[in-house]
Amino acid sequence: MRTKSPQEVVIRPLITEKTLRIAERENSYTFQVLRTANKVQVRDAIERLFDVSVVGVRTQNMIGKFRRVGRSSGATPNWKKAVVKVKEGDTIEFY
Repeated sequence: MRTKSPQEVVIRPLITEKTLRIAERENSYTFQVLRTANKVQVRDAIERLFDVSVVGVRTQNMIGKFRRVGRSSGATPNWKKAVVKVKEGDTIEFY
């Protein structure tokens, strides 16, 4: 099995009001990650990309939603979300 590079595992940070509040209160950051990535791969990718110490990783499979536009209908794709808690004192800057 080929190991994935950190840029392949972490797709993008999820920046919403809720995730920014969690980042301030719990020092946890939320990312969209590769659907086949496990917690160990996510931990390694975050540590290598942002040079922080990861304390814990929680993952969640997000199911795509059905959408309609006029007569046509379809579905958004399934994706995976990871909430990464970093060591006290470490931060990740998105801007």
